[in-house]
Amino acid sequence: MDTFPRQNARTQGFTLGAPRDVTVAPDGARVEFLRSAGPEDRVTSLWVLDLPDGDERCVVDPRALLASGLDELPAEERARRERAREAAAGLTSYATDAAHGVAAGALAGQLVVADLAAGTARLFPVPGLVIDPRPDPTGRRVAWVDGRGLWVAEIDDPSSATQLAGEADPAVRWGVAEFLAAEEMDRHRGYWWAPDGEALLVARVDDTAVPRWWISDPARPDEAPTQVAYPAAGTANADVSAWIVEVSGSRREVAWDRAGWPYLAAAGWDEHGPMVTVLPRDQRALEVRAVDVTTGRTSVLFADEDDAWVERMPGTPARLGDGRLVIGTDRNGTRQLLVGDVVVTAADVYVRAVVYVGAGEVLFTANPVDDATSTLVWRWSAGGVHPITVGEGVHTAVAGGTTLVVRSVSLDADGPRVSVLTRPAVGLSDEGSTSPVVRRLESLADTPVVHPVVAIHHVGPRRLATAILLPTDHQPGTKLPVLLDPYGGPHAQRVVRARGAFTSSQWFADQGFAVVVADGRGTPGRGAAWERGVHLDLATPVLEDQIEALAAAAELEPDLDLDRVAMRGWSFGGYLAALAVLRRPDAVHAAIAGAPVTDWALYDTFYTERYLGHPDGEPEAYARSSLLADAPGLSRPLLLVHGLADDNVVSAHTLRLSAALLSAGRAHQVLPLTGVTHMASQEDVAENLLLLQVDFLRDALAVTVGATRRRSSG
Repeated sequence: MDTFPRQNARTQGFTLGAPRDVTVAPDGARVEFLRSAGPEDRVTSLWVLDLPDGDERCVVDPRALLASGLDELPAEERARRERAREAAAGLTSYATDAAHGVAAGALAGQLVVADLAAGTARLFPVPGLVIDPRPDPTGRRVAWVDGRGLWVAEIDDPSSATQLAGEADPAVRWGVAEFLAAEEMDRHRGYWWAPDGEALLVARVDDTAVPRWWISDPARPDEAPTQVAYPAAGTANADVSAWIVEVSGSRREVAWDRAGWPYLAAAGWDEHGPMVTVLPRDQRALEVRAVDVTTGRTSVLFADEDDAWVERMPGTPARLGDGRLVIGTDRNGTRQLLVGDVVVTAADVYVRAVVYVGAGEVLFTANPVDDATSTLVWRWSAGGVHPITVGEGVHTAVAGGTTLVVRSVSLDADGPRVSVLTRPAVGLSDEGSTSPVVRRLESLADTPVVHPVVAIHHVGPRRLATAILLPTDHQPGTKLPVLLDPYGGPHAQRVVRARGAFTSSQWFADQGFAVVVADGRGTPGRGAAWERGVHLDLATPVLEDQIEALAAAAELEPDLDLDRVAMRGWSFGGYLAALAVLRRPDAVHAAIAGAPVTDWALYDTFYTERYLGHPDGEPEAYARSSLLADAPGLSRPLLLVHGLADDNVVSAHTLRLSAALLSAGRAHQVLPLTGVTHMASQEDVAENLLLLQVDFLRDALAVTVGATRRRSSG
């Protein structure tokens, strides 16, 4: 039987074989989704479910279209997948026309076009590389980018392929999302079709002024390093503009004050025309601007501002059929939904994202402000606001017509359940009810060999969401070393009512630890003041909250041994782990810091300046949040782990901290991962990282309990 580390690595965290990327046709008669053929199969295919009585059918089978080479990706596609944290192979994304009759995707840099009704797919022979292909809303044409330029072709005539926009300058790219947009803004696209398929809204990215960094693999000295345009805090960003590009070849620039509002955070084109969302560099304001297609001039549809930063709501801005804008705002202390100029959600509800906008309705996800561990799907219409899912867990949805597809995870099940339901049409019923489940999309994902038993509490004066996991065979009265297992930073939660979120934590618990997972200030879901608690200081509040949660957990579970406490984490969690042993060695006695940001001056502009300001104006905020000056104080075991191919948190973070520790004569360990990016998703790396971490923790905390479990069981 597989051990958990091996199983977790081979299944990519139990995601392979599960349905994902679900879309629904506007008439509700068809559901599309991606899924691989089994729990260890990395190659995802495009599937279709016809409603109400059809069977699931595979429309795009990558292995049938390409006999080999599915992993031979162009560098531009590898970069796109890294930004999207995509580790699977095959068809990992797709787009459809408005009626969901045609779909397009990319396989190893080649264009695939599928007829969803007929269930057929073909490779579409076009020149060059193909990245991010998208049919136009009418289904007549398909567009794609090759990393530098934007192309379009008639679907019935591949020979018609034409480059609509592109330049010889290698620093200029059309139709792509620049590094910051894809990594930090959740904007992974760089072009948007007009509804009639005759024009596109296109981003032009000029990286000329962005500093160049070099990512090399020291294990391969014969290979040239990779050049990366990386906008570190305080340095120049890419110059991003937007253009109306007609299929006929004419173009005009979209006009706004780009010097004052340089960030293109979102864009789109609906029946009312194009619109763009722009932010100034300090992100303390936001404007949604309508674009005049004829002149390129823009006018403000919505404006917001905040003393710290403006938080954007996923899925917005959008517009109803009558033109009313749907957007989020933090003006009243929590994230609320605005429809037109009316706030439609209550002050005690925190809106997470808009998932669907119809002619007269909006579906969105939200949680109570005082408890972010569960998220329900809600519906707004003329009849009011109602939840349309029930029960603890994390729910999200997509919709089309009267078909609703709900994805749910909970503490009662190992993986996601993807349910297809019917629901009342707008104007027929506004009570928010749904009918029973019509179908469930089949999941082929594996079941973990560990079985998390999670106790979730809200502890201390701040009601910190805290999960506690004990060894499966724990005998009360037996003292346990403690492992803190947080992320702890903005835009991510660890404490949610989803069993799958705790499989690794339970495995560590079964090696003889009490595992404590806590979400403190800065994490989402608890209101504006909570998230802005890290403004100008990414260190002090997050560390205070971890120590407070640890003390409270020990009161709830007296078997926690506070004389043997370690912390592990990756990315922001790695930063937090290193921070803990450097600044609170009295409370945290060992740490594993994976891919940590050690000096925020080395991290990107959009993320870092959002929380710490510009380094020229807020040098003290950077000093407070950096780990380098703390190096001489290290007195506890510290393991630093970093992928040398990481182009997000570059390995210089770990190497500079290691140099500072060495200069101060402080012993520590460094584990460099050759050829590994920020995802660290390779099977052998993912498996052995868990095993090596347990070895380190046992040595650091002198743990003997459960010492034989690691290799002999799950």
